[in-house]
Amino acid sequence: MKFLFLVQGEGRGHMTQAIALSKILRDNGHEVVHVFIGKNKRREIPSYFFDQIEALVEPLPAPTFILDKQNKALNLLKTIGYNLLNFSIYVQSLKRIHKKVKETNPDAIINFYDILGGFYFMLFKTKKLKHICVGRQFLTCHPDYPFEKNRAVEKYNFLLNNWVTSLRCHKYLALSFRPYSPNKIDILTVTPPLLNIKKGSIFHENFILAYMVNDGYAEDLIAWHKRNKAVKIHCFWDRAEVPTSYSPHENLTFHQIDNTLFKDMLRRCSGYISTAGFESICEAMYLQKPVQMIPVERQYEQSCNAIDGEISGAGFKSSTFDVSKLLAYIPKYQPDPNFENWLKKADAVFLKELTDL
Repeated sequence: MKFLFLVQGEGRGHMTQAIALSKILRDNGHEVVHVFIGKNKRREIPSYFFDQIEALVEPLPAPTFILDKQNKALNLLKTIGYNLLNFSIYVQSLKRIHKKVKETNPDAIINFYDILGGFYFMLFKTKKLKHICVGRQFLTCHPDYPFEKNRAVEKYNFLLNNWVTSLRCHKYLALSFRPYSPNKIDILTVTPPLLNIKKGSIFHENFILAYMVNDGYAEDLIAWHKRNKAVKIHCFWDRAEVPTSYSPHENLTFHQIDNTLFKDMLRRCSGYISTAGFESICEAMYLQKPVQMIPVERQYEQSCNAIDGEISGAGFKSSTFDVSKLLAYIPKYQPDPNFENWLKKADAVFLKELTDL
């Protein structure tokens, strides 16, 4: 079978999923004919994605989030306004996708949560082309999904974005920290995570690893560390105007996103503190590292992730980069013995669901 990938370029999670699924498909005789990845002015697409996906990658202008002045929280009104103003640019991206579909004739577009996918299937005639939506976000279709309570407007906006992104979807493959029962409901299948990491040797060295999807959180971490300079911390971010390795003071080092270095440090750290995405938390669970999860402000999806991460035994939800809480939690942490077995099912589940098309 032939597949075309459409990948959201925010954070590293969707890229990790695409790399992992590309390998599964290639190893089993299938082909990824082309990869589109959404780009914007805020973020650079990391070089490792081009190196590891092993398919032709084409960046495309795509809708993006606009943050507040502190570069932390989502500014919803500015996000909507910015993307409406740039919609004519995104139409050109859709036309480019359609041209490539006609050239390569794939069996399906696998959409890693890029809203261009929904618009494409809404606006273009696609005949037998299937729209497969892969993402943690589609687990919201399951009745047991742990929604954050008392945030009705944010919940509505989150579900609306899911709906637009997955317009004319033929199958949802919803990534999960753990199995759900039932694992199939209509066109929804609950799947293990898609990770691109090997376990190897695990160490517990005397440093904390951090990751922040929005670099504004760095000021919180720096402020905490000024009061706790004996604690050694390595943090990954994507603040482009600083050197590859930057130390505001001793024992605190910020690194530009480097997938190989990040995974090496995750394997060696004593604990992990991060904004509440999905993939890196799963990687930490696989490597048996306790996690402190800080949802990005006004990003409802991440609040739900943190709740589900707690239920699944990853670690605990927090509101700030206060590493003292993680240091206190580390001695109490108990790894989930079932997570690795759940993860091992990923290849078989994805091959079955995609070839059943």
